[in-house]
Amino acid sequence: MSNQTKYELYRQTYPKFVYQSFQYDVQPDGLHIVFDFSAGPDIQFQPTAFIPSRPFLRFDQPRDVLDTLVFNIGMIELISYWKCVCSPVVEVRCGQLNPDQVQFWKKIYFNGLGEFFYINGIEATIDNFLTIDCFGSTPILNDDLFTNLSSTNHLIPIGGGKDSVVTLEHLRQPGLRPVPLIMNPRGATVGCIQTAGYTLDEVLVIKRSIHPRLLELNAQGYLNGHTPFSAMLAFYTLLAAQLSGIPNIALSNESSANESTVVGTNVNHQYSKSLEFENDFRRYVASHISSRFNYYSFLRPLSELQIALLFSQHKQYFSVFRSCNVGSKQDIWCGNCPKCLFAYIILSPFIAPEILNAIFGKAMLDCIELRPYFLELTGKAPTKPFECVGTISEVHSALSLTLRRWYAHKRPALLEDYKPSDPTTSLTTLFPENNLAPSVLNILQQAIRTANEQ
Repeated sequence: MSNQTKYELYRQTYPKFVYQSFQYDVQPDGLHIVFDFSAGPDIQFQPTAFIPSRPFLRFDQPRDVLDTLVFNIGMIELISYWKCVCSPVVEVRCGQLNPDQVQFWKKIYFNGLGEFFYINGIEATIDNFLTIDCFGSTPILNDDLFTNLSSTNHLIPIGGGKDSVVTLEHLRQPGLRPVPLIMNPRGATVGCIQTAGYTLDEVLVIKRSIHPRLLELNAQGYLNGHTPFSAMLAFYTLLAAQLSGIPNIALSNESSANESTVVGTNVNHQYSKSLEFENDFRRYVASHISSRFNYYSFLRPLSELQIALLFSQHKQYFSVFRSCNVGSKQDIWCGNCPKCLFAYIILSPFIAPEILNAIFGKAMLDCIELRPYFLELTGKAPTKPFECVGTISEVHSALSLTLRRWYAHKRPALLEDYKPSDPTTSLTTLFPENNLAPSVLNILQQAIRTANEQ
């Protein structure tokens, strides 16, 4: 059975996906959250989340505030479960959305599932794939309920890769010590915050679990695929900001995230890291939750190449950072995926080959078996890898700089027939479209100037 046939069959069999309820409970160990979704008597989900207590967190928040923040988290959690049957109607029984909010959610679902539809060969449009009906009530909110959001500090989500390390290192200013935020701690995320001088007790932790029924359905062949993780993280960071009293949420999404994964389409693996999503999210939050939150990406003015340049100056992280999805559970670089190859390439102009080989466990530019990924990264294939990787022009700029600096004579295997060009990605120019405050932008401008002078 084709996935298109499954899509149509499941939509007939499960015509309604219900967001039944959300519940939360403050206990001595922290805040416990449970959501209740269903597509029928045989398909029910109760995913959970937990935020452990920390001395800097206040759980005694106004009820309407917590209701709103948790309700919205449920709306983004829903997408991971809805996609297994793709019901044509989502029925929201525990909250109310006005027409503007409905359009916001439909756009997130559709664009955030662009890769899911593309990979599964499913034909759908934003007009026909989903209707959202609401039957709940809406808390009455105003900015006076968010007066605790007064700190000038930053919350910084830490993913364990080079990007969030750069954000953390450069937002540590005199008198301010940003609070790292980690979802589901693992080796690399813990290693990075410890290298930065934090203990886990100083970090805001979110423990999110997937309901096992979803994994059962995946094993049975129900529809499955990529969902917008960064959008989900965005809504969790609002709750984290409220609990900590820190309104500034600094993401580490760069300008490269705006490029489509499939050339000539809007299919973008990194849609929820794009500036388009960031701007939509900021408008939604200011209009429907509170204007006191300040969600933005600190690295938006930079290219992946500039981020790699800045990261290369922080050698203490070389042994602990990881960006490989394949090896994430083992906390390793697998050395055999497009994400590993991209990370190797983008760092290669700035880190000596012998050090880079030690980081990744092999000389990746000599791995001829990685040629298919190399062709995708350099734009010689119909699509880029469905991974968080930089633009094609950035890859070419990195390779050209690498050849000039390290391989003036004998070339690695993957570069034997490669024709270098003049780098087109600037190491000094900043991307002008961003949401950084002038004082924060000045920090980044100074960092780039200093790095290019060394």
